[in-house]
Amino acid sequence: MNIRVRLFATLREGRGKELMLEALNEGVTPKDIINRLGILEEEVAILLINGRDGEMSTVLKVNDVVSIFPPVGGG
Repeated sequence: MNIRVRLFATLREGRGKELMLEALNEGVTPKDIINRLGILEEEVAILLINGRDGEMSTVLKVNDVVSIFPPVGGG
């Protein structure tokens, strides 16, 4: 199963902008993906699946696109 993962801001450091994860098992969730990438749940502020709000427990389908954003700060 192929899932495209798009990372933003600080989450790109050492991982890249976009990844294609292949050979994932059926039933994989965004939580499984962030664990595989070494990202802590606290580092995820926004999670989109195919451009829509997503949940960590959503079961992904073939060719889904998961976008992961860290908290944004500024002043």
